[in-house]
Amino acid sequence: QVRLVESGGGVVQPGGSLRLSCEYFGDSFNTLAMGWFRQAPGKEREFVAGINWSGSSPFYPDSMKDRFTISRDNAKNTVYLQMTGLKPEDTAVYYCNFDTRIATMLTPRYDYWGQGTQVTVSS
Repeated sequence: QVRLVESGGGVVQPGGSLRLSCEYFGDSFNTLAMGWFRQAPGKEREFVAGINWSGSSPFYPDSMKDRFTISRDNAKNTVYLQMTGLKPEDTAVYYCNFDTRIATMLTPRYDYWGQGTQVTVSS
């Protein structure tokens, strides 16, 4: 049974930065693609960034490409999301999840989600 634990959220001013972490508890982390997702109030959950099993191929939607950086440490079973230049519209609960391919993360329909970590961008 896999468990995902996200952390690192908080309240930040516009233009600020945060680094989110997601620790994966279970087997086979170093064989899986990992992704970050977010859900704002009243909106559907959306894909933010993905990374392949080795960390060599990050992928971002165009709207996230310049401000977000995904990385992973397979020795720690952890994936990170470095966010810079934060905007009020980035306010959301951020989640991570895993898959065999990044492509299927673009329309996330997973049964299991961790508790997420709240990011609030406000002056």
